[in-house]
Amino acid sequence: MDTVAQQTQKQMDQSVAILMEDLSTIRAGKAHPQLIEHLRIRVYGGTTELSLAELATITNADAKTLVITPFDQSIGNEIEKGLQQANLGFTIARDGGIIRVITPPMTQERREEFIKLARTKTEGVNVMIRQARQEAMINIRGQEQKGDLSEDEKFRLEKDIQRITDDHTKQAEEILERKISELTTV
Repeated sequence: MDTVAQQTQKQMDQSVAILMEDLSTIRAGKAHPQLIEHLRIRVYGGTTELSLAELATITNADAKTLVITPFDQSIGNEIEKGLQQANLGFTIARDGGIIRVITPPMTQERREEFIKLARTKTEGVNVMIRQARQEAMINIRGQEQKGDLSEDEKFRLEKDIQRITDDHTKQAEEILERKISELTTV
């Protein structure tokens, strides 16, 4: 595969990965650690992600409750304060050394808002994919004008770029459909 196609593939792969990460933060009725693991918490004179590798472990107690166990018990208050300041609509409760995050039940209105948000995020990624395609096409035409590519090579590369674009657009739509399915399942 040509370097232009490889670079385009890599850019589009990154765009799809961004979409997967973004959509994982949208609550679909069941509590999961991705909802809060990327929150920035003020501790030790700076800010750090709450994620598994940084400050605490995050596990599911049940479908509505997450349990945060800080590695250092002295930062429990900072974690609790950070969760409250994030204003995610969750109930935060301290239970000794652990912090419980209780998610409220999803209303139909809230589900519809989340579906709209998921569609918006997916469209943003589709724009990123189209921009990568456009950059690749400009690059290919520039190479042809310089004489670095024959007309046949140009057409082959353009076809490859279009196939890569179609594949990534389809992946993004499939990810969106899975998220919508999660959101509409009560």
